[in-house]
Amino acid sequence: MRRLLNTLFVTTQGAYLRKEGETVVVMVEKKPRIRLPVLTLGGIVCFGRVSCSPALLGFCASRGVGISFLSERGRFLARVLGATTGNVRLRREQYRRSEDPSRAAEIARAFVLAKAANCRTSLMRALRDHPETQGGAEIRLAVSGIETRLAEIQREVDLDSLRGIEGQTAHQYFAVTGHLILAQRDEFSFHGRNRRPPRDNFNALLSFIYTLMLHDIRSALEAVGLDPAVGFLHRDRPGRPSLALDLMEEFRPWLADRLALSLVNLRQVQGGGFRRTESGGVTMDDETRKTVVTTFQKRKQDEIFHPFLEEQMPIGMLFFAQALLLARFLRHDLDGYPPFFWK
Repeated sequence: MRRLLNTLFVTTQGAYLRKEGETVVVMVEKKPRIRLPVLTLGGIVCFGRVSCSPALLGFCASRGVGISFLSERGRFLARVLGATTGNVRLRREQYRRSEDPSRAAEIARAFVLAKAANCRTSLMRALRDHPETQGGAEIRLAVSGIETRLAEIQREVDLDSLRGIEGQTAHQYFAVTGHLILAQRDEFSFHGRNRRPPRDNFNALLSFIYTLMLHDIRSALEAVGLDPAVGFLHRDRPGRPSLALDLMEEFRPWLADRLALSLVNLRQVQGGGFRRTESGGVTMDDETRKTVVTTFQKRKQDEIFHPFLEEQMPIGMLFFAQALLLARFLRHDLDGYPPFFWK
């Protein structure tokens, strides 16, 4: 199993990254803010007005450390990578399966099943931990509806139907997620998912955490030799990392969504750290982004038991573990892809 590597997220506007020996130096206002050895990094993500020296770009590419450039809101712009790694036969099998609706549905079902099961578990845990939660009856009704969706997923073989079930599951789940916000309800009211751009504080927080997680999943897929752009559940679209989005479905409810709820309920982020733009979208200030990034990185260090591999591992290693299991399935080393079910 590969060692857990950190992702360097740079959110300070105007920062400049340069190479110094075997280290990455982050400069802010012409002064070094942080130095990190490249061998400890799995990737670098730059938000907004952040630039890198050509020497650093080339050095990171040669060491297999991808550098991603995103807008201040988290919209993907570009990615600098070195030579493509991985077995060409693995990618060819990935492409063949993605073009065959029945074979693609086999893998898509696993992603949708894990998402629905993890949504149910997340809601049930919330009821157990906070039995006095306002809207408990609605949450129980949503759990019942998701259980119905789980039964449908077990029977369904059509790819479009699976996509429809995934959408229904997400709708039922997000319809009651607002009840799990126990503090700062005025600043973080939530009445369903919206994005591009997010139009309220909680959706802005969710979108940002999804962006952080998507980068790590994309890097994990590239590390095992898979093409992040060619998925099975999400349709191909220019610039879309469809396979990374597929794999992320397993982690959204219990990792990203619960992290967002924890940040709000523990008052680690405040409503004052968000602002509405002229276009109606909502963005976070630098300090809020740094808080979210730091909390996300710490969460990745927590240990969790993997039910299929039957071993403890840091949460941050789960992305690589699942990517590796998917690659093993595509190589015919496994009879099926085992998604991650949160217990």
